[in-house]
Amino acid sequence: MRTFRAPWGKTLKWVSVLGPCLLIGVGIWFSTLPGPRAPIYFSQVLFAGLILGPALFTIRGYTVTPEAILVYRLFWDTRLPREGLVSATVEPQAFKKTLRTCGNGGMYSFTGWYWNKRLGHFRAYVTDLNRTVVLRWEKRTAVISPDDPEGFVREVMG
Repeated sequence: MRTFRAPWGKTLKWVSVLGPCLLIGVGIWFSTLPGPRAPIYFSQVLFAGLILGPALFTIRGYTVTPEAILVYRLFWDTRLPREGLVSATVEPQAFKKTLRTCGNGGMYSFTGWYWNKRLGHFRAYVTDLNRTVVLRWEKRTAVISPDDPEGFVREVMG
């Protein structure tokens, strides 16, 4: 059993700083508008949710066990079974030309469902777009970003 950290890459750091700043700024601007207060309070609660909601899905690290790959979130773990795993490969360009179909596009993590021409539909549990490992099962694909991609692949496939 080996644990890997989930370091934040430059893109994630920038989006995680600028996104909340933008939302807070818009919330403050809304509070200066004349008119009824209820819509302003609603928008502030909405913006707070847009900042705090994605934080729940933050990726903190990964552990390889004999049965599964555990993806550590802020308050829970996601379990990716090793049974049926066909391959694990280091692919630093896995996110190139990728579309997000549902999920978080960079505020504290890149998580959710994505699609690109090379991988098709896949689940992402990523914090650094340059350290990506592609995990392939027969009927699904996942992308993660451990601090040591090569060591992770050796651990999973060994």
